Amino acid sequence: MPNTLSSPLTASLAGFSAAGFHRIAYADWGDPDNPHVVVCAHGLTRNGRDFDWLARRLAPHARVVCPDIVGRGTSDWLPDASLYGYPQYLADMNALIARIGAPHARAGRPFTIDWVGTSMGGLIGMMLAAAPGSPIRRLVMNDVGPVLAREGLTRIGTYAGGDPRFDSAQAFADWYAGLMKPWGAGTPALSAACLQHLVAHGMRRCEDAAGKAYFAPAYDPAIAAGFRGKVFERDVTLWPVWEKVSIPVLVLRGGDSELLREDTACVMVDGHPDRRLLVFPGIGHAPALASDDQIEPVAQFLLEDQSSGG
Repeated sequence: MPNTLSSPLTASLAGFSAAGFHRIAYADWGDPDNPHVVVCAHGLTRNGRDFDWLARRLAPHARVVCPDIVGRGTSDWLPDASLYGYPQYLADMNALIARIGAPHARAGRPFTIDWVGTSMGGLIGMMLAAAPGSPIRRLVMNDVGPVLAREGLTRIGTYAGGDPRFDSAQAFADWYAGLMKPWGAGTPALSAACLQHLVAHGMRRCEDAAGKAYFAPAYDPAIAAGFRGKVFERDVTLWPVWEKVSIPVLVLRGGDSELLREDTACVMVDGHPDRRLLVFPGIGHAPALASDDQIEPVAQFLLEDQSSGG
């Protein structure tokens, strides 16, 4: 059984694409028999260990499963880069949900799935929640919504889709720290411990053809090839998908976010008593969910049925 307070169990399952099977790794926190499951899905170039702080808070009360979306973290890379996209991510996450629910289904026990998604992970959750018969009960959209602002997408293109390589782990860490500053990501100043954690799980050690070691981000550069250096002239809009979401939603927005505009966030919750908007001033894309002021509102939203005796 995993340690519910300090570290997760690491596990995997097989996903399937047109190129064959691939391994999907995930971190599994809390009691595996807990019928309340929270799935946490990361952003475009990130991985499931971004949620360690939130998972530690939730693990005494729920099972928390944090996957590395294919092409990221310790999951496999796809041999055909054209397969990276939401149809594949949705299929993989459906397989993950089936894995999670199988023991409960065999025993005839009810279970609930809540979804916390940062950026890309939020869009995956939105699409799953919008589908007929969706098993998702509650949804947290972390700095993303049905309008992806063109300025934010262009910003992503300044770093995603490339293949940066560094001669040392420290050089990688320095690059990563600099990457966070333009966005104001997570907190106005990410703590040294937080940054060290993100670097440790966001870096891979490699060797070139000559056997020389180098350090690079822990993702397949092909995942975001379409972003590289691109200037987006139009927003990407997904309102028809969002309008099909009928479950309670907590929308988180960094006050300085370039991806989720203020007006979009307000429309997302306007007129819906079961939707809430929380803005973190001075934060860019995206809140790191690594500090108590960001973690606690999410925990309260996901656990409020327990606290009220429901």
